[in-house]
Amino acid sequence: MTSVTSAEVLFRLQGHSVSHGRHRVLHDINLSIYAGEKVALIGPSGAGKSTLLDCLYPQQAAYTALCPQQGGLVDILSVYQNIYMGGLERHHALYNLWNLLRPRPADKAQVSELTRLLGIDDKLWHSVDKLSGGQRQRVAIGRALFRQQPIFFGDEPVSALDPTQAEAVLKMLIDRHQTLIVTLHNRRLALTHFNRVIALRDGFIHYDGAAADLSEQQLDALYAQ
Repeated sequence: MTSVTSAEVLFRLQGHSVSHGRHRVLHDINLSIYAGEKVALIGPSGAGKSTLLDCLYPQQAAYTALCPQQGGLVDILSVYQNIYMGGLERHHALYNLWNLLRPRPADKAQVSELTRLLGIDDKLWHSVDKLSGGQRQRVAIGRALFRQQPIFFGDEPVSALDPTQAEAVLKMLIDRHQTLIVTLHNRRLALTHFNRVIALRDGFIHYDGAAADLSEQQLDALYAQ
């Protein structure tokens, strides 16, 4: 895994706005995110959280494991194959092709360990189109973990999991990545597992600061109509 200096600015936007046609999605966004920060992006649906992730990701794409909201899985492939694809860049094309068809013991062991930790080890050779929403989400997380990068971007990565699973998976992601930027609707997870919260509403940043300085009541107010 590549590491970065803890004081290094990884992501920066200055006066950044995004429009889709006549609709302004983000308004004059100013922020800097440093190596080592655990950042929760919160806000109601349509606030601009996913768009903000899209703006930040290209700045460190080579060092970022991405878990998009829709998963980005290949339905006809197995759980093993989908997770293994997270590490394609570590090997040449022939090695990868062989490994996708006839897994080498070392790679199979790594992927199998991830599926065990994620509670889907019995699905290793199932095609992902046969899985439930929560199982598919764990496959996408497994693929991101297999990338072995210092930065993790997740767009609602645990939304399909029950509270106990969501907490366990989120802790695993935090333990295995130096820097995280994650969109969440679960305010309790944002406050208890992240050191910084950025709250968006209607494309504006309404709060950017320490999670410890926020209460659940203050967060609830950001969602009030």
